[in-house]
Amino acid sequence: MPSEGPTKNRVEKQDSEVIAMHPAESGMQLGRALLHALHNAGISVLYQDRQMKTVWARNMSAPWASETADGKDLLSPAQAERIRATKLKVIASGSADQLELSIPGSQGVRWFQLWIDADHGDSGEVLGVVTTMVETTEQKRREQTLKTLLREVSHRSKNLLAIIQSIATQTGRYTETLGEFLARFRGRLQSLASSQDLVTSSNWRGAALQELVSGQVGRYSSDLSQSLRFAGENPYLNPNAALHIGLAMHELAVNSVSYGALSRPDGHVEVRALLEAENGASPNLLLTWTEAVGDAPRNEKRFGSVALERVVPMSLNGSATLEIGKDRMEYRLTVPHGNFETD
Repeated sequence: MPSEGPTKNRVEKQDSEVIAMHPAESGMQLGRALLHALHNAGISVLYQDRQMKTVWARNMSAPWASETADGKDLLSPAQAERIRATKLKVIASGSADQLELSIPGSQGVRWFQLWIDADHGDSGEVLGVVTTMVETTEQKRREQTLKTLLREVSHRSKNLLAIIQSIATQTGRYTETLGEFLARFRGRLQSLASSQDLVTSSNWRGAALQELVSGQVGRYSSDLSQSLRFAGENPYLNPNAALHIGLAMHELAVNSVSYGALSRPDGHVEVRALLEAENGASPNLLLTWTEAVGDAPRNEKRFGSVALERVVPMSLNGSATLEIGKDRMEYRLTVPHGNFETD
C-alpha cells in the first residue's frame, strides 16, 4: 500500500472523535475558528486545574464572567457552592456530570445547562476540569408554553366532549327513530365543528358574534344577505359562549328552515345584539332572534326548545325566553358580561 505523501490530509484521533486537518492548517487558525463557533452558538467554556484555579476561559459572559473577572455575581451562594461541589466530585471520580440552573433576573428567569468533564492526561490522571455552559432559556420557555397549551387543549377537549355527550343524550331523548337521531345529531355536531373552527382560528380566544351567527345561518341559506339581517353590537365571545350560542343559532336556523321564515324563498330572520347595563355594572349582552313563522308545533317539547330555554342559558349563567305567537317567533337570550368582551 503506498504511503501517504505530504499533500494528503493528516488525521488525528482523540477519544471517539476524528478531526481531519490539512497540513497547511495551523493550530492558531483552528483556535480562531473554534472561538467563532463558541461565540455564534452562545457557548461558554471554562478550564480549571485540580485546585480549581482558572487556567483559561472563552466566551464568558454573565453570569459566568464573575468567575474570571470582577463584577456582580448573579449566582446565589447556594448555586455557586453546588457548581463547586460538582466540579470537585468530577475531579475526584474522573466521571462527567451535568447541572441545570435557573437564575432570576430583571427580565425573568434564565436557564442554563452545564456539562462538567474531567480532563485526563496521557496516563489517565485527572489534570483539570472543563465546564461548558449553554443558555437554554428560550428552549425552556418553549417547553413551558407547550405544556400550558397541552393542558389548555386537554381542558377544552374535555369540555367539548361533555357538550357532545349532553347533545347525544338529549337528542336521543327527543327522537323516536335511529334515522331521525342520526340526522339531528349529525347537524348539531356540524354546528359545533363550525363554531370550534372559529375558536381555533383565533388561537382559542373565541369568536366574533356576527361571524358566528352568519356562519350558522349561512349553512341553511343560499343567499345570506337576504336571509339574515344582523344589527347592533358585535362583541367577542369567549370559547364557551361561542360554542353554546352557536348551538342556539343552529337550533333556531333549523327550526326556521322547517317552519319559519327560512322555509320561504323571500323569508328572513332578524338578529339584534344590544349591550344593557344595570346599576352601573358591566353591561350584559341581550341577543334577540325574531322571525315570521308558519304552523310550527307549539305544545310539544323538543330538544331544540330545551337547548334554547335551558341548556344554553344555564351554560352561560344567563337567562332566555322563547315566545311563539300566531305568526311570529322571538327568542331572547341574556348573556352575562363574563362571557364576552368589547373593544
